[in-house]
Amino acid sequence: MQVVAAMFDWDDLRVFLAVARARKVAPAARSLGIDATTIARRLARLEKALGAELFELGVGERTLTARGQELLGHAEAAESAALAAMEDAQGQEHRLAGQVRLSVAEGFGTWVLAPGMGDFNRRHPGIRLDLITASGFLNPSKREADMAVMLARPQRGRLLVRRLGDYRLHLYASPDYLARAGRPGRAAQLRDHTLIGYVPEFIFSPELDYLDEVEAGLEATLRSTSIIMQQRMIAEGAGIGVLPDFIGRRDPALVQLMPDQVEIVRSFWLVMHGDLRKLARIAAVAQWLQERIDTLSGHRDGHSLA
Repeated sequence: MQVVAAMFDWDDLRVFLAVARARKVAPAARSLGIDATTIARRLARLEKALGAELFELGVGERTLTARGQELLGHAEAAESAALAAMEDAQGQEHRLAGQVRLSVAEGFGTWVLAPGMGDFNRRHPGIRLDLITASGFLNPSKREADMAVMLARPQRGRLLVRRLGDYRLHLYASPDYLARAGRPGRAAQLRDHTLIGYVPEFIFSPELDYLDEVEAGLEATLRSTSIIMQQRMIAEGAGIGVLPDFIGRRDPALVQLMPDQVEIVRSFWLVMHGDLRKLARIAAVAQWLQERIDTLSGHRDGHSLA
């Protein structure tokens, strides 16, 4: 983007970044604590100062123009530099403060992170940690989140990635269901049972497509987009389903089935935007995440950022 002579308010870049990340004015206004009219006025002022349209208005969303995409890179770099400079200037006692948005899967957030949130808050009372468990993962590359714990290593984007560790999944059922329907001894016998799983068209990551990996052609009869709802259906005797061991083993109402025949292994990947690596609060959250993962296996299993 060409350097322009016109001066503009640097705080307008903060408004631009909020809208670029939210893609809508209303959520951007809420995140900044200002009204939507002010957002629109300041965007118009920025576009006038730069002599370029930054957004195209689609159906309910604003998408960046080519000039907007170009400005986004510069604005994010400026934001990261400003945050790092503020941390250096404030000193160590103030560095572990501010907001961190962390995108995680629902089951991981509920069963692994939630039990440790009190400990995190006691250690870092100045950090406001937002856990986002929306369907699918928010994208750190687009700054929709500061960090994400994902089920697969992303292949694109200006990202830093670290494997936090592996976890295992097995088949589970309740004693009541097994007493009523019988206990399968082979994976092929699952065809004669009620299976619980995800709604196929709403599986946001291929790593969640378990049943075909257990036995080709298996399909769930009772389906939900929520792993928590699946766990409750299994525990209440509705059928058999695949659960992460960090969920299944902690529920005394569940019985693990055929562990010597059926075992699925997946990995957790910590993903963050490259510009955030040096921020102390980001490093504190990353360390805490590794500690929470280590509680699953009892030892450190992570790899360096790469």
